[in-house]
Amino acid sequence: MAAAAVRYLRSADAPPVEALPRPALRCVGEDERAPVGQADFRRVLGNFATGVAVVTAPGTTDDPQAPVPTATPAAAPVSAPGSAPAPAGFACQSFSALSLDPPLVAFMVGRTSTTWPRIARAGVFCVNVLSAGQGELCRAFAVSGADKFAGVTYDAAPVSGAPRLAGALAWIDCTIHAVHTGGDHLIVVGRVDALGATDGDEAPLLFHKGRFIQTLPGLP
Repeated sequence: MAAAAVRYLRSADAPPVEALPRPALRCVGEDERAPVGQADFRRVLGNFATGVAVVTAPGTTDDPQAPVPTATPAAAPVSAPGSAPAPAGFACQSFSALSLDPPLVAFMVGRTSTTWPRIARAGVFCVNVLSAGQGELCRAFAVSGADKFAGVTYDAAPVSGAPRLAGALAWIDCTIHAVHTGGDHLIVVGRVDALGATDGDEAPLLFHKGRFIQTLPGLP
């Protein structure tokens, strides 16, 4: 049925699709309160187990925030420190597939993130889906400041050139397709240009109730 709908919408007989009106924007009044508290929001939503990924992007020569690189990509010639732009990356829990036709994915990033402007400047990114044994790697990419790629083995994704982390279960190489606002976060949509996965049976890294787990409670 879905395929038939797509074929119909692509046909000449399909009626034009009109854009929805823009939502009315307004400031929140001082006398208005959020319907739920942030602590309760985090506690309840923490019951939703998710996978964990690291979103990376290649460095750009006009990036004023890039730290001096201390790591050398795998299979790349050794060069002097600072001779190449340092890549960017951050740990991401809010990643998902979005569309099959065209192939789109999405992730959410906080508006105050210092890494996001660097990814936006690159215009491309690679999603690295972490395996169960990469909890420490995830923690390293969850901090701000220092060179997150120090001691990390990676090579270049085939289209974007973004770091493709060794040991990841899967990688999705993307071009930024659209960015939408979502409260205190941004919703970043990426068009998939290339992707791949390992052939092993290693378990994914999962996040549940504020901690990493290898299996959900009650499951073998």
